[in-house]
Amino acid sequence: MRRPSPLLWLPLLLQLGAAAPPADSPSQLPAPQNPRIRLYNAEQVLSWEPVSLSNETRPVVYRVQFKYTVNGEWSDLNNQSVGVNCSKITATKCNFTRTSLTKGFDPCHNITLRVRAELQDRVSAWMTVPWFVHYQNVTIGPPKKIWVTPGEGSLIIKLSPPFDIGVSSTVTFSYYVHYWEEAGIQQDKGPFMRNFIVLNDLKPLRIYCLQVRAQLSWSSRAIDIPGHLSNVSCHRTIADASTRLQHVILVSVGTFLTLFGLAGACLAVIQRYKGLIKHWFHSPPGIPVQVEEYLKNPAQPILEALDNHSSLTDEAWDPVCVVSLLEKVEDDLQSTLKQSTGSIPKLAGAGLRASDTADVPAQDSKFPLQKGPSIHACGDTWSSWRRRVHSFP
Repeated sequence: MRRPSPLLWLPLLLQLGAAAPPADSPSQLPAPQNPRIRLYNAEQVLSWEPVSLSNETRPVVYRVQFKYTVNGEWSDLNNQSVGVNCSKITATKCNFTRTSLTKGFDPCHNITLRVRAELQDRVSAWMTVPWFVHYQNVTIGPPKKIWVTPGEGSLIIKLSPPFDIGVSSTVTFSYYVHYWEEAGIQQDKGPFMRNFIVLNDLKPLRIYCLQVRAQLSWSSRAIDIPGHLSNVSCHRTIADASTRLQHVILVSVGTFLTLFGLAGACLAVIQRYKGLIKHWFHSPPGIPVQVEEYLKNPAQPILEALDNHSSLTDEAWDPVCVVSLLEKVEDDLQSTLKQSTGSIPKLAGAGLRASDTADVPAQDSKFPLQKGPSIHACGDTWSSWRRRVHSFP
């Protein structure tokens, strides 16, 4: 078989050479992979996976472009266009969150983004992200802050929106409250168009748990986007006037019954252990000082001992009249004298005078009488009366 001439392959080789990319073709770099956009509350972030090159130490940079769906013209996302620079950056994300009127995209417009990698004069293909509208595709989080104040059978809730939507007549936030008594059935209330909510008709002095959810409504496009629920928080309601009165009455009655019961218990214990309690709290009887001194010296007559050791305060006795005692003394004296001498001396009603004892012989008397002052029962002190009685046998 005859081989074809090499000249016949030349046109085909030239065509293949023209179709092959040159060494410096812009599509030599691989394109960024998995571009995705995060729309959470006010946050708007485009991210992608980095481009890795073997045997290359120079950094790869990235360029992000955008366009509005209306005009369809691509523009670099930089400070001049939207107030954010995402051109020739080494980071693998572009944060174009709207923080002011001059920074970020209008949340009501359709936006399309694309990104590519660049290394000096080499670039990659564009990777385009599907268009989005912030207020249509955003994920709404829970309210930013929630303050709950317990009231009289109520809960007062004050909250702040998930993010600031500015002054808009078509985009608003509404709020829904899910609440339940502890270990009870959940109840829902809403929508509330204000960020000040009062839950009434709650039981006083009960624990209620609640969650709050925000919802974004775009009236011009009839779009409602429900948000995430907040964390569960539990609060105890305050007692109203009637409950406080009942509480005071119950506490007073309980205190009275407790005190009454304690008093009854104390009385019962005292009655049961009365003897033991008297033994504990009564001091044992003591011997008078005069008797104790007399017992130490029995040779001393007790009456003289009492007289010698009596203080001035012992003499402070009130005058008394002991009529029956004096009459008995006179009767005893008369009986004694009659038995001894056979004659009865004349006794005076107020006492025995010295002249009445003159006829009684001292040696014949079994009970000799000493001459001295008479016994006066009225107006005398105890000590003087005792000495005068002692003068008789």
